[in-house]
Amino acid sequence: MTEENKNPSEEAVEELENAQETVDTKEVTSEETDTQTQETAGQEQTSEEETEETAQEEPKERKFFGKKKEKKDKKDEKIEELTDQVKRQMAEFDNFRKRTEKEKASMYIIGAKDIVEKILPVVDSFERGLATAEGSEDPFVQGMEKIYKQLITSMEEMGVKAIEAVGTEFNPDFHNAVMHVEDEEAGENIVVEEFQKGYLYKDFVVRHSMVKVAN
Repeated sequence: MTEENKNPSEEAVEELENAQETVDTKEVTSEETDTQTQETAGQEQTSEEETEETAQEEPKERKFFGKKKEKKDKKDEKIEELTDQVKRQMAEFDNFRKRTEKEKASMYIIGAKDIVEKILPVVDSFERGLATAEGSEDPFVQGMEKIYKQLITSMEEMGVKAIEAVGTEFNPDFHNAVMHVEDEEAGENIVVEEFQKGYLYKDFVVRHSMVKVAN
């Protein structure tokens, strides 16, 4: 049947069918486009999620490694603890040693001072006795003088020495003033006479000098 012989109803039906095919083709094309768009969006979302997961995992790994570095091994902690204990014990022992040495030195000085103090009256007796026989040629007196000199030398070697008094300024740390006089020839606060000698043992006063002070 030629186009000229087609009646109007057949032409309308044919146009309708053509229009339906066009619509179907557009729908298929739209569905394919939507599917491609969804797939692309899904791929982008998956990529973003993977990027976020990777970004989250990196700090965790760094944080984990950081903690591992900060955390000390039990052996290292034990070594540090034992080292600290040893250092403290060494410091305590050093303090104990110094304190013991100081106490020993103090005890030795106290004991020596006590002995020297007991010997001093014997020295005083020697000096008084030799003073009465000064200038004598008696062999006995000369023998006593030698013994006295030997005693004084031994005391000096031990660290015992007499305190200077006559002619020096009065010092209450070394002198004990038992008399005061006015003397124009002597200076102010000067020791003019010594009644009893004083002695030092290694810069410690064993006995103060008993003196007379002028002005």
